[in-house]
Amino acid sequence: MTHTSKALGIIFLYLLFCTWIFWRHQKKNMASGTGQTDNRLRDHNSLLVAYASQTGHAEALARKTAESLKSAGVDTEILPLSAMEAATLQTFNRILFVASTTGEGDAPNNAADFQQSVMQSDIKLPHLQYGILALGDSGYSFFCGFGHALDAWLQHAHAMPLFDLIEVDHLDDGALRHWQYQLGLLAHNTEMPDWEAPAYQPWSLTARILVNPGSAGAPVFHLTLSAQPSVMQWQAGDIAEVGPRNSPQAVAQFLATLPLDGNVPVNGEGLPLKEALLDKLLPHDEADWKMLSGLDAATIVQTLKRLPHREYSIASIPQDQQLELLVRQTHYPDGRLGIGSGWLTSYADIGNEVALRIRENSAFHAPATDMPLILIGNGTGIAGLRAHLKARIAQGHHRNMLIFGERNAAHDFYFQEELRQWQAQGVLTTLVTAFSRDQAERVYVQDKVKSLAGEIRQWVQQGAAIYVCGSASGMAPAVHQQLLEILGDATMATLTASARYRRDVY
Repeated sequence: MTHTSKALGIIFLYLLFCTWIFWRHQKKNMASGTGQTDNRLRDHNSLLVAYASQTGHAEALARKTAESLKSAGVDTEILPLSAMEAATLQTFNRILFVASTTGEGDAPNNAADFQQSVMQSDIKLPHLQYGILALGDSGYSFFCGFGHALDAWLQHAHAMPLFDLIEVDHLDDGALRHWQYQLGLLAHNTEMPDWEAPAYQPWSLTARILVNPGSAGAPVFHLTLSAQPSVMQWQAGDIAEVGPRNSPQAVAQFLATLPLDGNVPVNGEGLPLKEALLDKLLPHDEADWKMLSGLDAATIVQTLKRLPHREYSIASIPQDQQLELLVRQTHYPDGRLGIGSGWLTSYADIGNEVALRIRENSAFHAPATDMPLILIGNGTGIAGLRAHLKARIAQGHHRNMLIFGERNAAHDFYFQEELRQWQAQGVLTTLVTAFSRDQAERVYVQDKVKSLAGEIRQWVQQGAAIYVCGSASGMAPAVHQQLLEILGDATMATLTASARYRRDVY
């Protein structure tokens, strides 16, 4: 063999080796889901989960997030921030960031390049909707510092938050459930199982009143619940996590379909099958029914997933000596009542025990000082705003503005008498309503915000905070856009950074 032939052979083997290395690298990236994405714009249904991880916790939660979304039918990709460029942000309409923080507010190592290059650019992202799960340790001064820095930069780039940043202190289960609750809303999947079920306490349903008879919308109920005094501790802005139950009729239909004897014990304590099924997610399609066919009662109970929790803004304060909720009935396409609203507004009888846990929602707690407060909301979002008004009035803080919207004043003006009374007493300075169906031209909350531009600007200059509660899909982004136009990017960034702009949207 000539020297030329040997050289060509060596070159060929080298190229073959390089090709093999490249193939392995690509295969690994495809398997891990962390390969570079192409720059073609994804459709509006696709979603990217991006993570900044130092010890692996953020990456694990990002993968869990992606798996939950994929199982719910959402076209989902996953990337570390180290694999993301400015072009990647232009590629997706929706991105969920899972971001940890190291040291005193620093970015993890795999996010350093992203922070130093992409976050220093002047890119504009008006097409992008995003959410952030920020992991941190409250023992450090700059708790969730990188997550907040990422949030501020995205808003400066004109991206639109799907919901407010969710802080997670030491992998707190309650905060992670709230993140998962938002995932269910994004996926339009109300049956996504909890990663970790809440540790509920027993409460008693003491009253339930339909508050919008004759409404063009779904029925809305005002509920009151009571518990032991030691349990009834919360702040305005906190959330009630409720453990739903199936109706006895749904359980009876399930037993008749398989068929099974509901009195058969399914554990060592003699719990009958019909009671064990009350908190289980029952099947509704043919594939799920087939999966259970032929199984014994105990195996069926082990196979079925637990009904996921539901979250509701608390409409009262502890001084009321009762916990109050405002719940709108929801329905599946086949007419079945929603998991949580069905239980609370129909299946549970007065006096029944309700499994409930109060989750601290510090991101929506009241301002620490007597600053003016602008409250904006629609629909059942009035519940959380009402709790804030009650707390403010009890503390003697009377500079309050409320902008509220619904369909019709005659049927959907929740707590009208109470609000009018507060206004007459001077503890609610400004009350503005937007009832969209009461005139030929539809008027919404964001329209009222726009019409109050001068007053809102003046209140903010005087130190006011702005709290928004209600629909994440319509009202909240429209109000956010109006506030940007009224106050400007710089002021909105300042309000967000100083916790004077807070949202609880769903």
